[in-house]
Order: sequence, then structure tokens, then C-alpha cells
Amino acid sequence: MTSHNVDLAIIGSGSGNSLITNYWDDKKVAIAEGSTFGGTCLNVGCIPTKMFVRPAHLARGVEEAARLGVKMSVENVDWPAMRDRIFGRIDAISSGGEDYRERLENVELISQYVTLGQDNTLTAQDGTTVTAKQLVIAAGSRPSMPNIEGIELDAVHTSDSVMRLDKLPESLVIIGGGYIACEFAAMFSGLGTKVTQLVRSGALMRQLDTEISAAYNKEAAAHWTVRYHTEAKALRQADSGLDVVLGDETLSADAVLVAIGRIPNTDKIGAEKAGLDLHQDGRLKVDEYQRVLRAGKPVTGLYALGDISSAAQLKHVANYEARLVAYNLEHPESLRKNSNRAVPAAVFTHPEIAIIGLTEEEAREQLGAENLTVKTQKFGDTAYGWAMEEQTGLFKVLADKRTGKLVGAHAMGPESSNLIQPVIMAMNLDIDAHTAATGQYWIHPALMEVVENALLGLDVPDSGLL
Repeated sequence: MTSHNVDLAIIGSGSGNSLITNYWDDKKVAIAEGSTFGGTCLNVGCIPTKMFVRPAHLARGVEEAARLGVKMSVENVDWPAMRDRIFGRIDAISSGGEDYRERLENVELISQYVTLGQDNTLTAQDGTTVTAKQLVIAAGSRPSMPNIEGIELDAVHTSDSVMRLDKLPESLVIIGGGYIACEFAAMFSGLGTKVTQLVRSGALMRQLDTEISAAYNKEAAAHWTVRYHTEAKALRQADSGLDVVLGDETLSADAVLVAIGRIPNTDKIGAEKAGLDLHQDGRLKVDEYQRVLRAGKPVTGLYALGDISSAAQLKHVANYEARLVAYNLEHPESLRKNSNRAVPAAVFTHPEIAIIGLTEEEAREQLGAENLTVKTQKFGDTAYGWAMEEQTGLFKVLADKRTGKLVGAHAMGPESSNLIQPVIMAMNLDIDAHTAATGQYWIHPALMEVVENALLGLDVPDSGLL
């Protein structure tokens, strides 16, 4: 049985892989990865999904062109070529990263799942053990699966597998109403698949600001079928594809995508057995320095980052936490705290959505209705919105009317993930709404004017800038 004593051990090769900086060149490092090297974002998450979202967006260009007096059509969607282009690039990056780590003399790559022991030790499936002076758990998350009949059938997919289908399905049933489900619903429907989305509640993406959620649900239902208050009771093999049993009704589909959320991989690494503190949803508990807790106290030399400990299952959050942990590993005498800054997010569905900070409901509760100022700007009321004949886009900002401090922003429409960035910057750099609006030039007639006009519409103190 092989054993290793190292200065640093890492579980997970996503954001955890970036922890191996030049600082460790003359030290011993072990990195364990039981799944595909590179983590969720690279292989089955953010990157490949957006590489599919782009062609789906281009296919939807027919709709916009028609509004502008241009007749277009989609001649063909070559799914195999699209898939092979995407994964031909991604798989090469993954294998290249794995090969690079294998060739480093100071790094021991353990291509197996591992479980935690006491005192920063790991045990691999083949019995290999690793004892580390410092250990980082970055083992990520995986798709959650409902306990229903037929969930194991071959035509049932998660985000891990649905992008590698042999052919584009003519019909697809999606179970779930959150971010992942809505991104895939928009992507597949844009490429021509007949999509039916099953949602247990009365709304898609209920966590959004109510105004934005209502607008999004109206638009989504115009582009694919959304069945509210509906659950799949069973999945059964059919002559062609699957039957989705809803109760008294049965839907037929070529494939089913289950997208009801993700669960942290704490059970796979034996975190509870190792005595580590867990949140109710299974995430590791960490302190402000990203140190893992046991019985409420930080474990010396044990850190966690990303989906396995973060409530925000977002790559940019994992990357930030990786930078923080990298610093703390290298500077144990002067640890830095997590900033807990407002976390932005984007949903690359149709229409695109972006958010940061409080919803209007949350802001009213926290600030008091009398202290809140809100402005919702329509894309179509700006010059470039006219050029696009954009009738549905919204950009909403919220601020404390006493100070002008921005507390939230919510966007729905083209390029929302880019348009929201000035508000993200203002919130994180503590720039008040009036200064953000008047302290710079906004290019006319760019679509970004929707942000300027939203900020100018807030009832906040004058900063003295023109």
C-alpha cells in the first residue's frame, strides 16, 4: 500500500487546481480527482453550456430579424458538428491539464475518489493514503436526482450527460424550474427541440425579484411549453424514447433532462464520518477564512472552497475563494477574511437574466419601504432599444434614498450579464447611484444607456457631479 506525506493535498481539480502556485514548486503536493480532470465548470457546466447557448441564440435571430423587416430562416442545425466542436476543445483542455499535473515532479496526481480521515489524511479507493500538513477540500457538487420510478433509464439525463447526446432530440421533457433547467430549456428550444418544462411550483426561478420573475415567466411560456404545478410521477421506457407519467396524463419524449438542483459531494468524501460540521443542505461549514469547522472550531490546516461549502454554486465565487485560500495557505501568519461582497449571477436563458443584491421585497423589509427607491427602465425606451425593436427587456435598480447606496439590480433582456456590470462595480466599490450615473460618460446610443437611465431615475441625493 502506497503512502504519501505532502505539504499540501487538494481534493478536486476544478478551482482547487489553481491553488498550486509557484510557492509550491519546492514542496510536495497531492491532488485527488475521481471524476474528469478540470471540474464541473469546464467539463459539464458553465463553459460547454454557454458554447451551446451561443448557436441557440443565433438560431433565434430569425425572430428578431422578422421584427426588423428582414426575412431569415434556419437551414439546418448540425448537432453532432456543434457537439464535437465544443467537446473537441474542452476535452483537450481537460486532458492537457491532467497530463501537465502528472508530469510535475513535485505533484502526485491521484486519479481516484478519496475519503477523509483524521488529522488531514486521505485514503484513495486502492488503499493509497495521503497525510498533508495542509488540506483543501474543493470536491464540488453533483446533480440531485428525484426518487421516482424509471430515473435510471438510459434516456434520462442530467447536465452531466445531456450535452453529449448522439443527436438533437425532437422532443425533450425537462424536470425543474431553476437556473440550470431554464438555461437548457432555452438552449434546446432555440435549436428546434420541442421542450416541455415541468415545474412543481407556480413559477420558474421563484428566487428572482417578483417583477423580473413575472416578466420572465411570460416570455419563457411564449417560446416553450411550461407546465406549472406539475410533477413527474414515473418515467417508463417507450417504443421510441420515454413516457413521462404525470398522473392521469402521460407525455412522450425522446429524452428527459432532470435539473432540480445540485448537492455538495460531502457524502462522497466522508465528511460527516470525519466529524466535520455540515449545514442542513450538506455543505461544509467554514469560517471567514474558509477554514473548515469541527464542533464549531476551525480545524488547523483544513480549508474548503467552491460548491462543497458555498451557498452560491457559481464558478466566479469558487475562483474568488480559491484566491483567498491560496493566500491563506501561503501566509498562515496573516490570514485574510472572505469579503462577503454582493455576489452577481447570470442565467443564460431566453431572455437572458442577471442579478445582484436584494430583490425589491427583501429591500423593503431590510430598509423600510419609506427608505427605498426603485427604478425599472425598459430596454425599448432607449435609442438602441428602438433599433432592436426590443419590447420585453427590463433593467431594475434599487437604492437607499437616504444615502444613494445601491442595494440591488435585476436585468432581463439581451446582454443582461454585461449590462449589469457597472452596478456590480458600483456596489462593490461603494459608489453611490448618482455618482455612478453622472460621474462618467455613457456612449450614445449604446444599449448601456438603459443602465444610465435606470440610475438617473432613482430618487437619491445629488452627488454634485453633472
